Amino acid sequence: MTPHRSASLLITVFLILLLTAGHGAAERPRLPESAPPAGLEGQTAVEIVDGDTLILASGKQVRLVGIQAPKLPLGRPGFEKWPLADESRTALSRLARGQRLSLHFGGQRLDRYRRFLAHLTLPDGTWIQGMMLSYGLARVYSFHDNRALIPEMIALERQARSERRGIWGLPYYRIRNPSETWNDIDSFQLVEGRVVDAARVGNTIYLNFGPNWRTDFTFKIGKRAMRLFSRAGIDPLSFTGRTVRGRGWVRPENGPLIEVTHPEQLELLPE
Repeated sequence: MTPHRSASLLITVFLILLLTAGHGAAERPRLPESAPPAGLEGQTAVEIVDGDTLILASGKQVRLVGIQAPKLPLGRPGFEKWPLADESRTALSRLARGQRLSLHFGGQRLDRYRRFLAHLTLPDGTWIQGMMLSYGLARVYSFHDNRALIPEMIALERQARSERRGIWGLPYYRIRNPSETWNDIDSFQLVEGRVVDAARVGNTIYLNFGPNWRTDFTFKIGKRAMRLFSRAGIDPLSFTGRTVRGRGWVRPENGPLIEVTHPEQLELLPE
């Protein structure tokens, strides 16, 4: 058995025990007081698509906003299942299937597939996104038009990662070094490193992680995103020499690049 398969098996056994035993009521994450109120209540989940998507009795799909669980192929030709995708779907099923849910909308209510984009809570107040992050079976995955509760979710993700729960015990989901991101094109990643230079070019700011912007990894912050940074009192030009962790889809633009559309995508780490 390879080390990767061995580690995955141990994590799977741990998750089975965790999901069977359940969290104590006091340990279950609740929505913070700053959370948006319920927009829909008493909605029953009848089917679990994957670890971040479910179907209500009404037939409407709900995408658990703010998180990304390991992906299943779901009929997509050539799509390779991500590690712990089955375990993630099982966890969401145990939490939500057959349950009466409340939907909380903190931004854009529907995505392009007409799915609800909502935070979900159980009748006892348990926050479903918080549980999935605490299990280590999802990552924070946010958008500029849906930014509610991102700091709280990042804190839960950070705790799960520090304890190597779920996905955080596997190299597949490790935080990337900027120098290795050429191998991660067209994938969602967390990338951490020291900013060599923060530079403005026209209406765009680039956080460069190497001396050659044509080949080295970069975070790109466009004009619309800069307005959000400004409102938050954050100046990305001050990030030169600082250690930054960011998240997003890696694509090629000269070197590997992640486009930053809102401030919560970046974490300025303590020195």
